[in-house]
Amino acid sequence: MCLEIRQVFEIQKKNASDLARTTAEERLERIRRIENYLQDEERLSELYKAMYDDLHKHEAEVMATEVGVVQAHINHVKRNLHKWMKDRKVPTPLPLIGTRSHIRYEPKGVVLIIAPWNFPFNLTLVPLIYAIAAGNAAILKPSEMAANTSAYISLMVYELFDESEVAVFEGDESVAQQLLDLPFNHIFFTGSPRVGKEVMSRAAAHLSSVTLELGGKSPAIIDETANVKRIAKKLAWAKFINNGQACIAPDYLFVHESVRDGFVIEFGKALEQLYDPSGEGIRNCPDYCRIINDHHYNRLLGLYNDACEKDARILYGGEFDDSELYIAPTLLDNISCDMKIMQEEIFGPMLPMITYRNREDVVPVVEQNPSPLILYIASEDKGNIDYFMDSIPSGSTLTNDYMLSYSNPHLPFGGINSSGLGKSLGFHGFVGFSNERAVMQRKWGSMGMLYPPYTENVRKMFRTIYRWM
Repeated sequence: MCLEIRQVFEIQKKNASDLARTTAEERLERIRRIENYLQDEERLSELYKAMYDDLHKHEAEVMATEVGVVQAHINHVKRNLHKWMKDRKVPTPLPLIGTRSHIRYEPKGVVLIIAPWNFPFNLTLVPLIYAIAAGNAAILKPSEMAANTSAYISLMVYELFDESEVAVFEGDESVAQQLLDLPFNHIFFTGSPRVGKEVMSRAAAHLSSVTLELGGKSPAIIDETANVKRIAKKLAWAKFINNGQACIAPDYLFVHESVRDGFVIEFGKALEQLYDPSGEGIRNCPDYCRIINDHHYNRLLGLYNDACEKDARILYGGEFDDSELYIAPTLLDNISCDMKIMQEEIFGPMLPMITYRNREDVVPVVEQNPSPLILYIASEDKGNIDYFMDSIPSGSTLTNDYMLSYSNPHLPFGGINSSGLGKSLGFHGFVGFSNERAVMQRKWGSMGMLYPPYTENVRKMFRTIYRWM
């Protein structure tokens, strides 16, 4: 193991008890360091450049999906941290009369945050904010695939924090493996289910708790009552923002046969409005991102070729250019479940579409995949919405819009089973990095009348007490 990694871990371990005793104001002061850093225009410009170099991401998109999200969660923590840190009183059952109980929120200690490459700033900084809010020391491992943004994060943390509070280790998988050898108190991982299983297995060796924010094939359903024109544009935006490289992006689509043709027309119009308003081609649009690297580009090309070989029809897109890792927004029809594109998370700008007649036809297809991170339903029919929600388990459900489930910090965010373990954001994020210590105090009285020897009177008292439990 790299000596520096072990040294920093030990330094944070020694400092953990001091951090645990910090007040809300002291924790907020650390969080404000991040806020102030991001309000510096020169530093923001450096972040814009880093993210453009990594993902061809436009400045406005960086602000909306990266910096803006981080700022929103900073604001939420600033408004609520004092309240979250207070002991929470709980009721006292009648048999325990004479006692008082409460929950005390304590930091877990030293935490590891392993972040992905698709939203490399947002998905590194947001967990860090909640880790600090809960009073932890943290080590960050940003993704080496977004190398420029990773370097930016490393410099920012170096300038803002002592390594006893927050530290960053850049590098490839070998660095992550060295970090996972250490007995962290908690590990927060965002990434694929395949790697999530390994993280969980490695954490088990130390009995470290984990939060796993994983992928998941999130289905989108458009029923016969949906406003097709409005929903088509929302879906086009949601599917192709960040070039489809988002765990909460709609992964595959069910469209009712009665609105199928209208949807296809409106979807094409939406693509032109969003990414080709001047008619110069989507490839030339400065607002359209690129695939992160050759590996993922070739993976997506393989999914596309497999679908085409099995008779998928190309309704829009289907253009690839490996010289600039460009894949056009692509809508595919005539989809079958034996296609690889229906068997793994796409994580790219391709949308397979299935036309359905009866709502009961949708559920068996979804059930072939693990429970989705998010279920999207476009409908004006409450009966249909209730049917799909009752029939398809998911981490979240969003009706008549897309991508917003991550945006409300009052809601828990996270998947179930292969789409995730544990919840994050808002109070749920604070709790995820906290130990909820149960505290009970005897104020008066005792249970002495129930001590041995167990006479007939004691037995009668037990039976009476259990009636009131």
